[in-house]
Amino acid sequence: MQKRHAAAAVIGNALEFYDFLTFAYFAVQIGHVFFPSKNPFFELMATLLTFGGGFIMRPVGAVVIGRFADRIGRKPAMMWCFTLMGLSVLAMALIPSYASIGVAAPIILVAVRLVQGFAVGGDVGPTTAFLMEACPPSQRGFYCTLQFTSQGIATVLAGVVGLILANILSDAALTAYGWRIAVALGASVLPVGLYLRRTVPETLETGPAETANPEKADIGRVAVAGLLIIMGSTTSVYVFNYMSTYAQTVLHMKANVSFAATLVFGICNVVFSTIGGVLSDRYGRRPIMLWPRVAFLFVSIPVFMFIVRDGTPFALLAGTAVLAALAQTSSAAALVAITESLPKHLRSTTLATIYAVGVALFGGTTQPVVLWLLHVTNDKLAPSYYLAGTTIIYFAALLLMRETAPVKTGRADP
Repeated sequence: MQKRHAAAAVIGNALEFYDFLTFAYFAVQIGHVFFPSKNPFFELMATLLTFGGGFIMRPVGAVVIGRFADRIGRKPAMMWCFTLMGLSVLAMALIPSYASIGVAAPIILVAVRLVQGFAVGGDVGPTTAFLMEACPPSQRGFYCTLQFTSQGIATVLAGVVGLILANILSDAALTAYGWRIAVALGASVLPVGLYLRRTVPETLETGPAETANPEKADIGRVAVAGLLIIMGSTTSVYVFNYMSTYAQTVLHMKANVSFAATLVFGICNVVFSTIGGVLSDRYGRRPIMLWPRVAFLFVSIPVFMFIVRDGTPFALLAGTAVLAALAQTSSAAALVAITESLPKHLRSTTLATIYAVGVALFGGTTQPVVLWLLHVTNDKLAPSYYLAGTTIIYFAALLLMRETAPVKTGRADP
């Protein structure tokens, strides 16, 4: 794989996830525009449910586009996804407010989110399959985790944009048009993304041949394990994505501080996803899937206690960094293990479906569930309880996963 080909896949994926995730980071402002209400809880819940609505179509996109990628090719599938995302984001930036067109505004918003979910759900499979098939077997961990690294880049970009806008605009201006600027920036790079993806080679037929492996044919076992692993991984990701809203609504911090938390998570995602991939190439997938997540389980509640009791920006940013570092190190290795466990002719469809269903069921519901828990318990530590519970289930899934990394002492590459 040439570096520019990896860069094309990573940058394209980062731009897609920037577009998808920006909605969550501006949830408070978007709620004011599309779901105005005298009840702040209802307003925010309606916005988060709309964000979650984008996850409904992710399994559909995974099956449709994933199957297309397994039959026709990885490259055209990646081009199709990026085009859909760019057009839908442009539409979102232009939707009139509820004050202008009434109930039609949130209806259009939901429709646009469904298109975005279809595009993002379909892109994970072809992109990850391409990264695995185009790289040397000894570096699969590093290259496959560029999928998560690209999502971290998206988070960093969204955090930087949000931080800049929050510092130069008033709260009223941020609600009126600031969030639209952030969304429109994602749409503006559509031509660049399409150009980059046009340069990548096709790997469906030209990638390295793979020896049949009976263990890899057990799709059912991999699917169940993968679904539970994605559940544990994605709940942590979307709790971290929720930290900007949590900081504003629960800790009552200013918007610029809350966007700094998003930025910290993005940086940790980029750094520690890459570290997790490299370590999994050196020590195997299972140890890196396990031990950072064990540490995560034991520190998640104490870290949230520190954030709540200290109540300072430092506590918010430091706590987010610690949890994100542990979670993303293990999640990166898990994605590689799931991808390696699948045969090439079904890799894009099956991986995309496992990922999309897991994210749809648990990622799309995480923020509304956390908001509901905070509301009914009045306990500021509620997000940490949710993280601990889903992490325990993650451990159960590891019992079903076998080591997939190539062994350097004689065993053939899987």
